[in-house]
Amino acid sequence: MAIGRPAERADPAPAAPRGSCLVTGATGYLGGRLVPELLAADHPVRCLVRDPGRLRDHPWRGRVEAATGDVTRPGTLAGAFDGIETAYYLVHSLGTGPDFEERDRRAAEQFGAAAAAAGVRRIVYLGGLGPAGVPPEQLSAHLRSRAEVGRTLRAGAVPAVELRAAVIIGSGSASFEMLRHLTERLPVMVTPSWLDTRIQPIAVRDVLRYLVAAAGLPPGLSRVFDLGGPDVLTYRQMMQRYAAVAGLRRRVIIALPVLTPRLSSHWVGLVTPVPGALARPLVESLRHEVVCTEHDIARYVPDPPEGLIGFEQAVRLALKRIKDAEVTTRWSSASLPGAPSDPLPTDPQWAGGSLYQDVRERAVAASPAALWRVVEGIGGQHGWYSLPLAWALRGALDRLVGGVGLRRGRRDPDRLRVGDALDFWRVEELVPGRLLRLRAEMRLPGLAWLELRVDPDGVGGARYRQRALFHPHGLAGHAYWWSVAPFHALVFGGMVRSIARSARARGDGPGR
Repeated sequence: MAIGRPAERADPAPAAPRGSCLVTGATGYLGGRLVPELLAADHPVRCLVRDPGRLRDHPWRGRVEAATGDVTRPGTLAGAFDGIETAYYLVHSLGTGPDFEERDRRAAEQFGAAAAAAGVRRIVYLGGLGPAGVPPEQLSAHLRSRAEVGRTLRAGAVPAVELRAAVIIGSGSASFEMLRHLTERLPVMVTPSWLDTRIQPIAVRDVLRYLVAAAGLPPGLSRVFDLGGPDVLTYRQMMQRYAAVAGLRRRVIIALPVLTPRLSSHWVGLVTPVPGALARPLVESLRHEVVCTEHDIARYVPDPPEGLIGFEQAVRLALKRIKDAEVTTRWSSASLPGAPSDPLPTDPQWAGGSLYQDVRERAVAASPAALWRVVEGIGGQHGWYSLPLAWALRGALDRLVGGVGLRRGRRDPDRLRVGDALDFWRVEELVPGRLLRLRAEMRLPGLAWLELRVDPDGVGGARYRQRALFHPHGLAGHAYWWSVAPFHALVFGGMVRSIARSARARGDGPGR
């Protein structure tokens, strides 16, 4: 029986042995959707995560085991594979740093070796669909690395099945968000030539169906399978079809061959919520034709009677999820490699350094519940309750230096959970009704947190407490704090006043 209402539910998979499954990347876009599907198919599930706390607020958390480990650190993998029959490898670095290909290859080797030592029967890896007949040296670093990871896993002692997909269409996927925002925001656009490259997109529901069914493939099977939907389209056609489904006017698209993948990724980063660091490997993957060369997977996992989901239907399903605020995972669900991950220190002299603070509080003539609704709804379309232009400028500056900026928005307009991305913050701690702590993922010379707390005042009202904290790295960090400190009264002071005012407007607090 499924947990609640899993997003992008897959069609029922063929009967399979109910073996235990290990899922890596469970805090990411696909891993977070695969887990409830495996549970619905009666597979016991264990999630391998660096921080088990990131799973805490998922509705399926009580039905899975959590193993703390990191595929890049083999010493942390001991015991994670015990009793596991199928291990899902859904992690990759998306090209951060010059040595990411070597790092990904080494992680795959270590994962395969640990799986073999524990007697795992099968590894399932989701890779990228590559162009046929193109030498590896001509591929993008991202596609080349994805293919190498697949080869590395298949070369190990454990049979490995590599499922390769191109553009995945589903609410919250990076590919879909890129397509959606480019089409909606630019009725007339000058675009790179890759818009006329043929692509075979696939609905996320079909990807999930194949992933679940992979646990029941014949023993010893080790090979690559191409995954694609029923439509082969150019990116230009995808944009026009998206516009038609979304009720938009036909887009005017002019392709220019002079726009390189690097320039294209900056362009995508400016127009869409997808940051340049993630947009570049996506764009580079579209330089070559990515169309399935076989459909052998159907021998083992037959197509559903109604056929695979077409592009327009996949778009309709994704837009409905967005409209109904039922996007359970997004591309931003996984932390970007290199983003700050240190927890908030409890010692002001953490690691022998300084911890700067801006602390403010205010009595609020509203109930704690009303104040909490404002706090939990902060960011995204609701904004940050002070100087919108200043926040927009800070977000733009962050994107200019390669950060995520403010456009990631929120997974849900009103509800948060631990691990959610929230503009250029991430939810580090959440105590419903009482505490929201955000960790900054913007580019900074240090680590930063923003803590919002709601306390009852004992007479029906509430008290709002707000702390901004910054742990500087080196002289640049100290200089940064003191350079922005004069603006804190406007930014953070304005937040306190506006949040209190918004809570009072809820109208369910005591008169004061």
